[in-house]
Amino acid sequence: MLPFAILVIILGLLIGMYLPYVFVLAALFLIHSIGYEDSFLMKYGYSVCNSLVLLCVPLFIAVGLVMERRGIGKCLVNFVGIFVGRIKGGLAIVAVVACAAFGSIAGSSLATLSCISSIMLPRFEESGYPKAYVATLLTSACPLGLLIPPSAHMILYSWAGRQPLLACFLATVGPGIMLVIMLSIVSLIIMRNDPNIKVRPKMPARNFIKMAKDDTFAAVPALLMPVIVLGGIYSGTFTPTEAAAIAIIYSVPVGFFIYKQLTMKKLYHTFVETASTTGVIMVMIFCVMMLSRIYIMEDMPGMISDFLRSFSDDKTIILLGVNIVILIMGMIMDDTSCLLLGTPILLPVVQSFGVDPIHFAAIMGVNVAIGLLTPPTAPALYFGIQVTKTPLSAMLKPNMILLVTCWLPTLIAVTYFPDLALWLPRLVLGN
Repeated sequence: MLPFAILVIILGLLIGMYLPYVFVLAALFLIHSIGYEDSFLMKYGYSVCNSLVLLCVPLFIAVGLVMERRGIGKCLVNFVGIFVGRIKGGLAIVAVVACAAFGSIAGSSLATLSCISSIMLPRFEESGYPKAYVATLLTSACPLGLLIPPSAHMILYSWAGRQPLLACFLATVGPGIMLVIMLSIVSLIIMRNDPNIKVRPKMPARNFIKMAKDDTFAAVPALLMPVIVLGGIYSGTFTPTEAAAIAIIYSVPVGFFIYKQLTMKKLYHTFVETASTTGVIMVMIFCVMMLSRIYIMEDMPGMISDFLRSFSDDKTIILLGVNIVILIMGMIMDDTSCLLLGTPILLPVVQSFGVDPIHFAAIMGVNVAIGLLTPPTAPALYFGIQVTKTPLSAMLKPNMILLVTCWLPTLIAVTYFPDLALWLPRLVLGN
């Protein structure tokens, strides 16, 4: 019956059903075909949602929305521009680094794309950059925040996989840094021979120093927030949930009194949007976890493990197969659903082949980020089309170039070189 339930999910996605309904429909199909008690699964769904760890999610969502609405994006762009703004193609590096920095603070790839695009697109246009490529670059860089802590996706992975949150946060830093470097290098290579790109003219040293000082001071309050939050977590001063609450306490006064971009009206809408987004996520968690519980009780991880062993016992081949499964899931589901459904099912599979669960956190994180950029679902790609006003046909080629030259090599590296994910958790936590 399990393959038929998967078929129900695929058919529901193809006809455009709302995702929680798809998972509930598949769960109901299994309940009535196998004979489980409805009440048991309802109680289980409620019990898994009733978790203190999940309180981090709405708090970090609220922090991200506050950050988005207080003008932080422009400060970060100007700050990064101090270092690379005068290199030919340097604006591309500014965009990539700003997406990574803002994404780590905002915690949302779509919020990152919306904010950084509104700031960078006029600068790119003024400097003669090809619009299709820069639109694709911004879209491809916006998921970087999912890999740079604090990451809401790693909170969900930690919770669904019952792994230490601090180690999961640190596991995706290596792949995130690698992607920042590769996206920057590929962009510089592509842009170096473009005669239309203008380099910002030099200015007197005194003016440059004054501008650099102003931009640095403007960016410091924003950059301090992740330092305070992560520093407090890793030093043991407070828990991740407490850190999220402290981030709110820090970000609201900074938005009101330092950046002066936050108003009571914006704050009210921020909390309303936070409640709405959290509600959607919690409904998704409730529905997905009921379905995954049935899969686990029916030993789907064991079936997948046996199926993979029928081909090979080589860990290299097994990891290739698991990556293909996650990539396909990411192509047809949104990032949250892919993470919540894939983690409890696939984590026991890779553990049976000797893969470290913290290493798998990085593999899952990169795969889920790729899913944001790969059709047919590709929410980041389609949102990028709307934000940048660029047709899909113009973005498909550069999107494929960045996937092949940056994202897939990073996925291969983090899959087959575990130290890329594990060196920082070992260094900081001593594991």
